[in-house]
Amino acid sequence: MNTAFQNEEKIHLGYNVQRIREIIGKKQYTLAEDCGWSQQQMSKLEQTELIDDVTLEPIARSLGVTTDFIKNFKEEKAIYNIQNNSDLHDNASPINHAHNSSFTYDAADKIVSLLEKFIQEDKAKTEFIANLSKAVLDLADEVKKLNRHK
Repeated sequence: MNTAFQNEEKIHLGYNVQRIREIIGKKQYTLAEDCGWSQQQMSKLEQTELIDDVTLEPIARSLGVTTDFIKNFKEEKAIYNIQNNSDLHDNASPINHAHNSSFTYDAADKIVSLLEKFIQEDKAKTEFIANLSKAVLDLADEVKKLNRHK
């Protein structure tokens, strides 16, 4: 067997879809809905190592990327590119270079802050939906009681 082939990293397309989706801030349910699938189907798809091009097309379209981008996505390269190709610094200036070092931490803090806010909003929405569901069930019980008394 070709040793160059053996040394290649295995590409897990489902994981790539999941990471790209998370990075751009799209919920699994929303991506599934955009593609005409259920959230459960999308969850299963994100666990799938190999995904055919026909299936990748609507996903890529919804994420605003190409199928090749999904196939070749490497998280480490994305982080490296963000850290080293930022327009926020000029390597000739030591002041700006120092700013670039703190940029990574500032960006990480910002991401953590946004994720915490997202989680709080998601919990609030989940609680609202639970309360709404309970109200609908209570209303359905009342309607049943009324129908029995007729």
